[in-house]
Amino acid sequence: MATPAHNYTEDSIKSLDWRQHIRLRPGMYIGKLGDGSQPEDGIYVLLKEVVDNCIDEHVMGFGKLIEIEVSEENLVTIRDYGRGVPLGKLLECAAQINTGAKYDSEVFKRSVGLNGVGIKAVNALSEFFEIKAVREKLTRAIEFCRGEVKYDMGKPKASEEADGTRISFRPDPTSFSPKVKYNLDFIREMLRYYAWLNPGLVLKLNGETFKSKDGLRDLIAAKLTESPQYPVIHLDGTDVEVAFTHGTGYGEEFYTFVNGQHTTQGGTHMAAFREAVVQECREFFKKQFEPSDVRTGIIAAVSVKVQEPVFESQTKTKLGSTHMEPNGRNLRTHIINTVAKELDNFLHKNAEVAKSLQEKILANEKERKEISGIQKAARENARKAKVHNKKLRDCRIHLDTKDKRREESTIFITEGDSASGSITKSRDVETQAVFSLRGKPLNCYGMTKKVVYENEEFYLLANALQIDEDVEDLRFNKIVLATDADVDGMHIRLLMITWFLQFFPQLARDPGVNEGHLYILQTPLFRVRNKKETFYCYSDEERQRAIHRCGKNAEITRFKGLGEISPDEFKHFIGPNMRLEPVIRPHFASPVAHTEAEGEVEGAAPNNFISRYKNMKDFLSYYMGKNTPERQTDIVANLRIEKELEFKEEAALPEAA
Repeated sequence: MATPAHNYTEDSIKSLDWRQHIRLRPGMYIGKLGDGSQPEDGIYVLLKEVVDNCIDEHVMGFGKLIEIEVSEENLVTIRDYGRGVPLGKLLECAAQINTGAKYDSEVFKRSVGLNGVGIKAVNALSEFFEIKAVREKLTRAIEFCRGEVKYDMGKPKASEEADGTRISFRPDPTSFSPKVKYNLDFIREMLRYYAWLNPGLVLKLNGETFKSKDGLRDLIAAKLTESPQYPVIHLDGTDVEVAFTHGTGYGEEFYTFVNGQHTTQGGTHMAAFREAVVQECREFFKKQFEPSDVRTGIIAAVSVKVQEPVFESQTKTKLGSTHMEPNGRNLRTHIINTVAKELDNFLHKNAEVAKSLQEKILANEKERKEISGIQKAARENARKAKVHNKKLRDCRIHLDTKDKRREESTIFITEGDSASGSITKSRDVETQAVFSLRGKPLNCYGMTKKVVYENEEFYLLANALQIDEDVEDLRFNKIVLATDADVDGMHIRLLMITWFLQFFPQLARDPGVNEGHLYILQTPLFRVRNKKETFYCYSDEERQRAIHRCGKNAEITRFKGLGEISPDEFKHFIGPNMRLEPVIRPHFASPVAHTEAEGEVEGAAPNNFISRYKNMKDFLSYYMGKNTPERQTDIVANLRIEKELEFKEEAALPEAA
């Protein structure tokens, strides 16, 4: 007889208070938890929630300085010089859900944090949280631990400090990870955006200053990876500000914001801007350009102010609003009309820029038409090849479907049939596909996009990914380069990365902008085992530790290629916990990043900054161009000597013990 189900009674219904709910379901409030090693991890959302409140004060005209201190022990202190939280409501603002001044549209007309949740989430997820406000020579402070009051000053006391609010907190390791740690480079990048979005505001991180004079124009200058086709066009209308130019690359690159909030997934405002640029170029130049001809190579920043924005989640990464204000002003229509009007005025006043813009659009059109004939032939060849081509072993679920597992869709790009054989036998046929290369692909550096269609292997891959016409049609959420850990494997990996960075750069991760889709599969280099335990080691340091655990009689196997790993073992390396390293778009030197001039963002460069190269073309030219002697000299100059490696191995042993 079947075991009866648990009784479903009134006692089964539970009501959680705000603190319990946030701690039980933190992902609803701050997204991904993580240990701080990725810019999207929740500890940065905690910091951002506090800074957003300071920014809102600045936008309302109160306070031009925000000071941020982050200690080695993860203690974060943020001080603004705005009006300060009303002292009598300090407890409610820090520990009563859905409480705040931002419901009053007359007090905060263009605010991001409308849900009354942000500070409370920081409070509940911190092992230490203190809020202190100063108003009109009086101050009050309250201290919490995981959302519970530990100390309340009660009555306000006299103070000579300047008005404003100070919040200190330390993320709770039990909610995140015992190894949770702030990466200051990620915070620096966050503060750069705040500076670009708020010209005149000064932000300080541990004494390091961030400020901007020209706002979005500075942002575009900093993000350009090559010389622009024409000077940055800057347009400023009612509640809408945009800046854009064109580069020589492919694809479209957008940085979008709502009330200073970086909406990394775009939304209504981005779609409206894309439509407006095409509409105005058609009208101004009196020609029905294809939308792709107008937008290919564009890099743009779009900032809008919305009275009551609607986001798709508490983390506010995508705007879903259709109206700008409660009175019903249509957001999309307003953005299109504003951008079209301001761009029309700009182009009439700046004939040289208008000419350069037209030349870029015509160049895009010419290349598209040249490619169209090749595309037709390539499609025909691909159609014929589908019957015979066994290089693609497809899966059943793809990113462009509505299946609940669509985010799991992955394609492994392997070098040859040997490696693809192990993956094919080990994969999840529902969500994992395999594409097998024929040895080393073509080095496409310096070639035009025609190579995507003229080279059969590249076209078949682009066709499998469904990006041959539009990257937005991508069929897989993750594109994984799975090559051997030897010289040939590394070379193939570089050749494929060159292809992606040159023709489909938006597929690579851009920290703070998108998470990307392109990854490198990390597979073990060694297997160390005895009769009781087996360890798979991804580095020589891990191998040393495993040998120390297994003893001197341990069996050590070196995996020279993916084909040497049995399918039974391989399934562990491409399962839910597979190790993937994202391919990150390099950022380069820019006038904004390195000058002390007034109005430009100061401070150290982001963590993936490549200081010796000026742009993507320069970067790829050095590593993939015909300058072998120069690269050889550089490699010799940076070789690791054998004693260094031996010292590293020895240093690892005591830690393993």
